[in-house]
Amino acid sequence: MRITLVEDDDRVARGLATVLSQAGFDVHRVSTAAEALRAAPSDVVLVDLGLPDGDGLEVIRKLRDRPETAVIAVTARSEEHERVRGLRAGADDYIVKPFGVPELLARIDAVLRRTRAARALGHPEEPLVLGPMRISLGTREVTVDSLPVTLTRKEFALLHLLARRAPNVVSRDVILDQIWGATWESSSRTLDTHIAALRHKLGPAVVIRTIHGVGYRLLTDQLDC
Repeated sequence: MRITLVEDDDRVARGLATVLSQAGFDVHRVSTAAEALRAAPSDVVLVDLGLPDGDGLEVIRKLRDRPETAVIAVTARSEEHERVRGLRAGADDYIVKPFGVPELLARIDAVLRRTRAARALGHPEEPLVLGPMRISLGTREVTVDSLPVTLTRKEFALLHLLARRAPNVVSRDVILDQIWGATWESSSRTLDTHIAALRHKLGPAVVIRTIHGVGYRLLTDQLDC
């Protein structure tokens, strides 16, 4: 997944680029409105509204011509009328600085879900290959060592989320929010059940490691442990 980060503050840009890269995204940073509009198409664009050569709202308006691209306004403007302006300009979401990394990643996942159909039409997603495992999002097929693995809808969504972030840890809260849209205890037990089912179906070549008190990390025999 490619993310364009439109941010003129070097310190903020470095921090965001680092955490997004660690989460498995291909990050391209630009610092002006002009560069943002010239940049190659991305799956997600994070736009700071206070840019040196123009208002980020205008960038958002022009990016609306790319339905396969999700746009998130990332700004210190916290007033309600500013949030309304950003959303009316065409932003898929609006996040106010300072914010936590889990919140940012959850919001990115949410807008990606909303633009999935348009991305599939514009440029079909390449299969995700991790060691002996291959995940095809378009056909929802999974193979390990070229052998098919039959998964339920929730199991597939959970595996795909872990694989996109591999080998980074995905917190339980993020998984519950993105896959089940909930955080209550009954859903937490359901997550444990689905993790156990995935481990059984994927076999020893694909490891889902429990990081106690945090979440889960997907590994294969060709990834660093």
